[in-house]
Amino acid sequence: MSEKIVQIFTDGGCWGNPGPGGWGVVLRYNNLEKSFFGSEAYTTNNRMEMTAAIQGLAQLKQQCTVVITTDSTYLKDGITQWIEGWKKNGWRTKEKSLVKNIDLWKQLDTLVCKHNVTWEWIKGHDGHIENEQADGLAQKAIKSFLQTLDLF
Repeated sequence: MSEKIVQIFTDGGCWGNPGPGGWGVVLRYNNLEKSFFGSEAYTTNNRMEMTAAIQGLAQLKQQCTVVITTDSTYLKDGITQWIEGWKKNGWRTKEKSLVKNIDLWKQLDTLVCKHNVTWEWIKGHDGHIENEQADGLAQKAIKSFLQTLDLF
């Protein structure tokens, strides 16, 4: 049986930081593609970037190899470099303060452990097709949320 490789392209953003936020995900497996998005009333860019990755991984119904492409160094560095130290230190930073967004880091860690995940960073707003697509979904989520409030 051949290895299942899923590509997940994520983006998140806010209008104001903090402020209304949105996230977008493009998920691709072979020739199949699925995209989805969501919003929060009051959040940060970092939380939306993390939420996009969490939502993308949450779609997977079985263990597989995953390549997640993000334009967030916070997300990529957090999950690939910092998280093991945080866990060893009781979810505290080197400065002994609690890790920000601990709820999302724990969710992401649980999901990542179910798969063989590789993280790729790309420069945002630089013409990467899937990143632009994910960004468009995140912006759509924010606009849709604001329209429900009659603010936009």
